[in-house]
Amino acid sequence: MVERTGAAPLQMLRLLHLASPALPVGAFHFSQGLEYAVEVGWVTDEASALAWIAGLASGAVATLDLPVLARLHAAWSRGDDAAVAAWNAQLIAMRETAESRAEDLHMGSALSKVLVDLDMPLPAFLNTDTATYAMLFALACSRWEVAVGDTLQAYAWAWAETQVLAAVKLVPLGQRAGQRMLHRLIPILFDGAARAMTRPDEDIGVSGVMQVFASARHETQYTRLFRS
Repeated sequence: MVERTGAAPLQMLRLLHLASPALPVGAFHFSQGLEYAVEVGWVTDEASALAWIAGLASGAVATLDLPVLARLHAAWSRGDDAAVAAWNAQLIAMRETAESRAEDLHMGSALSKVLVDLDMPLPAFLNTDTATYAMLFALACSRWEVAVGDTLQAYAWAWAETQVLAAVKLVPLGQRAGQRMLHRLIPILFDGAARAMTRPDEDIGVSGVMQVFASARHETQYTRLFRS
C-alpha cells in the first residue's frame, strides 16, 4: 500500500499547484505516441483509448517513472547530489526514442524556470539542459516536505490527465468520456504508485513496446498536432 500521509493543507496545496495542468511546463504539447496510435487505427474510441493509457500506466509509468521519482525524492531529501544525478541520467538513458528524451528534458527545463519564479533556488550542480521533469518534480516535493507517496500519486495523476486530454482531442472524444476514463484510471494509478514504492532497482524499466514503436514512427509522421 502507498503510505497514507494525511498531508497538511499547505503541502497539499503546493502539490496541487505542481500537478496542475495550468503549470507552464508544456505537457499539453506531447502525446507520447498516442497521436500515431490514433493515426494508424490502434486507438479509435473511448475503450481503446482507455486500454492504451492504462497499459502505459501499468507498463511504463509504474515501472520506470514512478520508481525513479521515488528514488529522486529520497536522494533530494537526504542531500545526496550524486544519487540525484545518477538517477536522472538513468531516466534519460531509458527513454527509448528521441521524442521521449526531448519531451522529458523540455519539461524539466520549463519546470526549473517555474520553480525559480516561485523563489526556489536550484542547486549549483543542477544543469537545466539535462534535468528531467521527474528530477525537478522530486526536488519541489522534497523542498515543500511533500511525502513520497503523495508525490508519486500526484505525478501519476498529472501524466494521466495529460494523456486523456490528448485522447479527447485526437480520437476525438467528448469531455464526459474523458472524465469517465480518468475515473477508471484512478485505481490503476494508485496501484502503480504502490508497486513503485517497493520495486527493486533491477526491475526498473519499460514494457510498452507498441508505445515505443509509436513514438519512433511519430518522429516522421506527415501531419502532427503534438510534438511526441
